[in-house]
Amino acid sequence: MAKSRKKSPPPLNFKGNWDYAPAPESTEPVQLKDHYELFIDNKFVPATSGNAFPSINPATEKTLATVSEANSKDVNRAVRAARKAYESVWSKTKPAERGKYLFRIARLIQERSRELAILESMDGGKPIRESRDIDLPLVAAHFFYYAGWADKLDYAFPGKTTVPLGVAAQVIPWNFPLLMAAWKIAPALATGNTVVLKPAETTSLSVLKLAEIIQDADLPPGVVNLVTGAGETGDALVRHKEIDKVAFTGSTEVGKNIRKALAGTDKRFTLELGGKAANVIFEDAPIDQAVEGVINGIFFNQGHVCCAGSRLLLQESIADLFLRKLKDRMETLIVGDPLDKNTDIGAINSKAQLKTIQKYIRIGEKEGASLHQSSCSLPGKGYWCQPTLFLDVAQSHRVATEEIFGPVLSVLTFRTVDEAIQMANNVPYGLSGGVWTDKGSKIFRVGKKLRAGVVWANTFNKFDPTSPFGGYKESGMGREGGLHGLLPYVDLKTTGGSSR
Repeated sequence: MAKSRKKSPPPLNFKGNWDYAPAPESTEPVQLKDHYELFIDNKFVPATSGNAFPSINPATEKTLATVSEANSKDVNRAVRAARKAYESVWSKTKPAERGKYLFRIARLIQERSRELAILESMDGGKPIRESRDIDLPLVAAHFFYYAGWADKLDYAFPGKTTVPLGVAAQVIPWNFPLLMAAWKIAPALATGNTVVLKPAETTSLSVLKLAEIIQDADLPPGVVNLVTGAGETGDALVRHKEIDKVAFTGSTEVGKNIRKALAGTDKRFTLELGGKAANVIFEDAPIDQAVEGVINGIFFNQGHVCCAGSRLLLQESIADLFLRKLKDRMETLIVGDPLDKNTDIGAINSKAQLKTIQKYIRIGEKEGASLHQSSCSLPGKGYWCQPTLFLDVAQSHRVATEEIFGPVLSVLTFRTVDEAIQMANNVPYGLSGGVWTDKGSKIFRVGKKLRAGVVWANTFNKFDPTSPFGGYKESGMGREGGLHGLLPYVDLKTTGGSSR
């Protein structure tokens, strides 16, 4: 008797919408105040003017809290508190003791990681999976990493002794509030400097929660100070005459203005600015893996990463197959509530940023590029953008050369390795890039010629506190992270000799 054959299961239809039961993260762990004040000299204090601004949940358009707006007088108070702490306490604290404080902060961040991740998603709009699984572990890891360096600086720079610079002004963006704060605060404190930090006005709340952790860690008063506000606050901070070091992450335009403002002064500065990263996919690349890498590089983070892979360079021989798979994968992406664990793409951070993204989508269509967007439905309230592809893009198109900072991907094709390298470098930026191929020799050849500070091979958007990060050209100067991240905060002197 013949055996009956089992029927093969029907193929999965990746173009259909997936239905998941809602899995929202509770907001109960987050205890928000109605109003947040400035953090100066280890105390929360009101702004001199009494002015405040709202912090809005971009997914609901509801105000989460109001935040004090610092003016030049408040900035002066914060800088003087930092100067006093530097001269009287922190620069005299033994390196091992400085490390203990950083270890304590790292452990407190781990203990409150759930609360911080939820708040990061509420205030910034990013999916809770990203805040919980990427941001918070990296925040704690950076404090742990630099805590370990605090008493080993002589080994970091053999034959040299390190001298802290003094008071560091630090200005951070809205896309990774806590992570950017960790990138800047941890190496500054480890090397003996004190800090005045200004978060972005649209995402101040998680950084103010970090101030509560700093209080709980019993860090000496004045070592870390936070002033909140918009551009005028940041301008007053970086121009303050008692600042020794400026660290800025943000737009290229503002970075250029800071560099002009600091010209002729003896202030040190590092600038981590915009990007227009190319993800280069060769015909011998692992296609399915590369599709996921592209999705991760631009859509999972809403394109709100300066190193987002916002340009896709495809070798012509695989372009049709790759784009068919990419479009199918885009149809499975869920846009919605950032606190739902099923959500892939959360809310755009602010109404102003959404308008900027929409402006570039109109520009792309006007320039002649072909628009493709996923068919997902968008919530009725909040700031949202569908995952977007631009096809038939020319190198001269603005959507291929200017930073959009949204879930918008421009697709170009190439034939040869040399053409791919030329196209990848044909932008004003040089922050990051990706190379996808199964040949190690090609990875090294292309990677060496890409004018980018970070080049990923067969992956994208992977970070580690031990690795330096920074760019070339209009993507800024200087490095953060790793051993390189210590250097901008110290003077190096030969033992018993002159400084370098």
